[in-house]
Amino acid sequence: MYQRIRNLREDHDLSQKEMALLLNIHQTTYSDYELGNLNIPTTVLIRLADYYQTSIDYLVDRTDVRRPYPPSQKKQKHEKK
Repeated sequence: MYQRIRNLREDHDLSQKEMALLLNIHQTTYSDYELGNLNIPTTVLIRLADYYQTSIDYLVDRTDVRRPYPPSQKKQKHEKK
């Protein structure tokens, strides 16, 4: 998982500092995520998946399919309000 997150960041030509700013965390925290020193909170995984337009399953190496899942019906109804 950690290598995949690093690869995505590098593929988007982002530094760890830029990614940390996007996530509103310290650069050292983001670095620890990539090194596997810290578990990545679910909220951060969701933000990463949304940013990279992929699924959390892709981020955590449960699939090699990069496309995101379609939004749930519940989420779609909430966004229309």
